[in-house]
Amino acid sequence: MKTNKTDVIIIGGGLAGLTSAIHLAKAQYKVLLIEKNKYPKHKVCGEYVSNEVLPYFNYLGFNPFEFGAKRITNFELTTHNNKSIKAKLPLGGFGMSRYEMDFQLYKLALKHKVTVLQDTVTNVVFNADTFQVETSLNGCLQSKIVIGAYGKRSNLDVQLGRKFIKKKSPYLGVKIHVTGHFPEDKVALHNFKGGYCGVSKVENNHINLCYITNFKAFKMFKNIEAFQEAVVFKNKKLKALFKSTTPQFEKPLTISQISFETKQPVAHHIIMCGDTAGMIHPLCGNGMGMAIRSAQLASKLIIDYLEGKIKTRSTLEQRYTKQWKKTFSLRLKVGHSIAYLFRQNWLAPKLLVILAAFPFLIPKIIRITHGKPMNV
Repeated sequence: MKTNKTDVIIIGGGLAGLTSAIHLAKAQYKVLLIEKNKYPKHKVCGEYVSNEVLPYFNYLGFNPFEFGAKRITNFELTTHNNKSIKAKLPLGGFGMSRYEMDFQLYKLALKHKVTVLQDTVTNVVFNADTFQVETSLNGCLQSKIVIGAYGKRSNLDVQLGRKFIKKKSPYLGVKIHVTGHFPEDKVALHNFKGGYCGVSKVENNHINLCYITNFKAFKMFKNIEAFQEAVVFKNKKLKALFKSTTPQFEKPLTISQISFETKQPVAHHIIMCGDTAGMIHPLCGNGMGMAIRSAQLASKLIIDYLEGKIKTRSTLEQRYTKQWKKTFSLRLKVGHSIAYLFRQNWLAPKLLVILAAFPFLIPKIIRITHGKPMNV
């Protein structure tokens, strides 16, 4: 079995994995990124990002607007019984597909001499202050640091014995790109019984329709089309969007067992980033921003550790856990609370009446779940 040693191995090549790889490579560290899929690839994702990430993207040398990202300034929320409310986004955001964003960040990582392997990690063992990362195709790889950025759930979580993976999650995600009319400066969240759908434009004038629902409600129907007709389309705005647009995928993408359970930012000495560390409800619409921000937190601390400014691995792990919780705990709590309230079908319309009466609450809620522009 061959053994190769590097400074940092990153497991997973999504937003968190790619941005941390670029950050660390810019600091002249030897970085190996392992991603099981080939780029580019579509993923089930809301594909809306808060502008909080733009200063950091600028530092990394990535400008999403060069690749057609749409600037978003307006927000709309509707309920299953067709009540609606509109607001301006305090900070604004942009729409860009994961297909394009991940691909462009991947190319930027290669430019910075990040080594990218298409492979699957089967196990990670930490011993004598060194990680042994076992893979399907490339044998055993060694590193000083491992970042876990492999997404919502993985067989690796089972291997590591992470607690959340033992609990069955009731959520299913569905995504499709369509073409048709939708304002490119707007992100919308349309509630239906048992779920909600995010809508925003991305590059190529595609409209991303991505919804999450309770699997128990979904499995009562024989297929996605039947579920949409009977449940999703009770929201007239959603029905109009689906009926008046042209699908760009042969069939919708789906992902099941989406978990919003509490996770630990560090597990078995692996620094966890993005959805691997914790996931905000899509109703709050900023999981992509959280992934990118967590990668920045991890990268800065890892550089301090490798440079000897942080003296011990224990201190590194404690500082990352503390910073992660300080940055994201309130967002996650608010996200859980908002999602819970809007799942109560009788309550959602009443909440909109309250928000309409006190419109200043909407920007406040958005600020809590979106954060401030990232310092670099």
